[in-house]
Amino acid sequence: MIHVVGLGPGDWDGTDETARRLLSDGDRVVVVRTRSHPASETLASRRSVTFCDDLYERSEAFEDVYSAIAERVVDTARDSEVVYAVPGSPTVGEFAVGLIRERARAAGIPVEVHPATSFLDACCDALGIDPLRDGLRLLNGHELTEPFVFDVPTVIGHIDLPEVLADVAARIDRVLPEDAEICVLSGLGSADATIVWGRPVELDPSLAGVRTSLFVPVVDGGVLGAIRAMDRLRAECPWDRVQTHHSLVRYLMEESHELADALSALGDGPDLGAYADVEEELGDLLLQVLFHSVIAREAGAFDIGDVAEQLRRKLVRRHPHVFGDTEAADAEAVKQNWDAIKASEKQVTRESLMDGIPTSLPALQRAAEVQRRAKRIGFDWDAVDAVMAKLGEEVSELAAVLGDPTSATHEMGDVLFSIVNVARHLDVDPEIAARSAVQRFEERFRAMESMADLDGLSLGELDALWERAKDS
Repeated sequence: MIHVVGLGPGDWDGTDETARRLLSDGDRVVVVRTRSHPASETLASRRSVTFCDDLYERSEAFEDVYSAIAERVVDTARDSEVVYAVPGSPTVGEFAVGLIRERARAAGIPVEVHPATSFLDACCDALGIDPLRDGLRLLNGHELTEPFVFDVPTVIGHIDLPEVLADVAARIDRVLPEDAEICVLSGLGSADATIVWGRPVELDPSLAGVRTSLFVPVVDGGVLGAIRAMDRLRAECPWDRVQTHHSLVRYLMEESHELADALSALGDGPDLGAYADVEEELGDLLLQVLFHSVIAREAGAFDIGDVAEQLRRKLVRRHPHVFGDTEAADAEAVKQNWDAIKASEKQVTRESLMDGIPTSLPALQRAAEVQRRAKRIGFDWDAVDAVMAKLGEEVSELAAVLGDPTSATHEMGDVLFSIVNVARHLDVDPEIAARSAVQRFEERFRAMESMADLDGLSLGELDALWERAKDS
């Protein structure tokens, strides 16, 4: 027989009568998860117990610890009646208990789990929270997922190490308003209990421990905060209130290009300064998504939650190699699956492979997509050398009509189209390459301006400054 009991959140005085009775029987073997708990220390001073701290020391991951604890408890129960005692309650945050149930069931050993006062009960009591009235979210400090949404009071447990407290606090700080505070609760249920409020990055990491939790009150931060801010702007700001889907198109295009600029500035290595610009521009683009979603909601069409769910469903449908049983050997196979599924979903009969390419795409991007569509049926050059030869041919044709603006426009288009073809065969994004070239020219020209007054200089003098700018 295995009895699983809780010691309560703090001192032995907080351990309930059922647990005390079971633990006081000298005929039962007592296994305690950890000695790092005041009630555990008191229990050990009164009778012989087996602690599991040695399993923590020998294991590399918590999953290994939980498995080893379950194995120890069940193996002991094959010969003796066992009481397995845990801090708090066995029904809250005790991951080994589920493994004990499974393994004991397989071994034919009965298990009784006796709920007790948990660390969560102690947190709610200290903070004056009613989980039913106020709502409550419970997270594991070792397994946080993002994005963080603090629309209900949130308790984060398992803040056992200083580095865990520092990491969790830093991650929370990124999505909270500047003046928002969170709370560290340590040692609840004992005389030395500590409750400290403060800005996340100002909290003392040394407050971490096996009996430490964090509490985050309801705050309008992160994704949810942005949504609520957009709702309020739409209701109260004269400019935001009069915008329509059509009036916002120009801003959507501008923000997309500004994001492209920020992304083009990213190098191969981590550049936090460049990433800060990307973060800001992604936020500006997200604003446009939120704005259009609010207007659509007002029209009774959809809201941002619907947008996210439609995206989730699409991602699942179009990645059957991840969410289903389809196989995809490489990225090209994934792309082919995506296109086939997309065509099936749209149920649109296309008269041409060229149908469906947005006319609003920048010209270089549209040219690349047109060429990719043609490649699907094999209408493409075999190697980049042949494309380069075609480019040379188009340049020659352009040179032959320089005195005819109409013909020159036509031939210049052919040259640009061929350049895109070269870029595609080299796996280079022509839009990014062009932007980069423009950026380099602008930077070098500014450098020239910093070297001398350019007005009145000869072409030779300007060329000399250009070469100096290239070398600087």
